[in-house]
Amino acid sequence: MSSLGTSKGILEIAKFGVYVTVPIVLMYVYANNTNNNLHKLIGRKSYIEYPHDTQKPPPPEELREMARELARKRNNP
Repeated sequence: MSSLGTSKGILEIAKFGVYVTVPIVLMYVYANNTNNNLHKLIGRKSYIEYPHDTQKPPPPEELREMARELARKRNNP
């Protein structure tokens, strides 16, 4: 007899069986009907969400000019 006892050994065997069979059964269920299952799972959530159309940032030249104006205002009190 093992030091674990027969009831603990049976429990470990049952847990191992569950750990092995659950992924296999799920893989079989979802892989058998790929068109419906995968589209339902993936289609539920849109992974890329683009922001709404907003004002575009000013061009770099305009930003540089704004920075120069701010620098002039700070230097000249």
